[in-house]
Amino acid sequence: MAEAFTLVHEARLAPLNTFRVDATTRCLAAVNDPAVLPEVLARPELRDQPLLVLGEGSNVLFVGNFDGVVLRPAWRSVHLSGDDGRVALVHAEAGYRWDALVDWTLERGLGGLENLALIPGLVGAAPIQNIGAYGVEVREFVTAVDAWDRQAGRSLRLGNGDCGFGYRDSVLKRVPDRWIVTGVEFRLDRRREPVLEYAGVREELRALGTDRPGPAAIAAAVRRLRRRKLPDPARVGNAGSFFKNPVVPASCAEALRSEHPALPVYPAADGTSKLSAAWLIEACGWRGFRAGDAGISAQHALVLVNHGHATGAALLSLARRVADSVDERFGVRLEPEPRIVGAAF
Repeated sequence: MAEAFTLVHEARLAPLNTFRVDATTRCLAAVNDPAVLPEVLARPELRDQPLLVLGEGSNVLFVGNFDGVVLRPAWRSVHLSGDDGRVALVHAEAGYRWDALVDWTLERGLGGLENLALIPGLVGAAPIQNIGAYGVEVREFVTAVDAWDRQAGRSLRLGNGDCGFGYRDSVLKRVPDRWIVTGVEFRLDRRREPVLEYAGVREELRALGTDRPGPAAIAAAVRRLRRRKLPDPARVGNAGSFFKNPVVPASCAEALRSEHPALPVYPAADGTSKLSAAWLIEACGWRGFRAGDAGISAQHALVLVNHGHATGAALLSLARRVADSVDERFGVRLEPEPRIVGAAF
């Protein structure tokens, strides 16, 4: 029988983050059962220490060592918690791989998550980051998030409205030291209308010879697009898109587009518009740039890459240079998507 948890002191983190940045943590706690979280967190050597929950490490940049406890959620199961024949409730534990969950839902004819196929990471990270891709955000499907509240010392369930979802944001992300996500419940529909408006999706479906795409076909198209556009972390260290697409007042977006007609602009909420960060970065000449082992991908200008032995500090320095150049040329400030550990952006 597997142990409920294991502790490794002075653990290396390079194998546990997709940037493959070398760093260490005072203690690495791999927990196989969320029921033992109180016991683990109460241990004398862990109590009152800084805590970082780390799944697949696909949305984090370590700038130096982490002087605290890194907790890895290793509990992983998924089941239907409700099903009326059309709409189903799916409950997945935090340690379940995100893309494996997408496949699990597709196998059961459930629509919703197909546009989010091939996003790296675990289920527990999805509501924290409010992951999104190809015209869809996960908040559209989350009915509840189960979490351990470190502040209150108890388990609780947050409804969708309690999560404070925003663009690549949530209350879980804004107060990261409080919450440990243990599971997520999703509401998925077998007759959902497909979302095909995002650039490239229809073209990829045509290339696949699909005229009336269902969720599985859309997932296949999205995976083809992602593999073609984004570098594989198994080949070159990266955390996917490093910068958020900036959201600005609509008047600002229109002024910028009048000066730069090729700038992609998308409608956003409450009189705002979303700009393409990749276009802004590429317009400043950064695509394919390299300084030592820190660089910007030649495949996609949004992706910061580690070509071998770049430090977290070197990668952060390059990211700041990119953001400063975009600000200077366009008057738009870029913000990072990944969590930066050990420094402020």
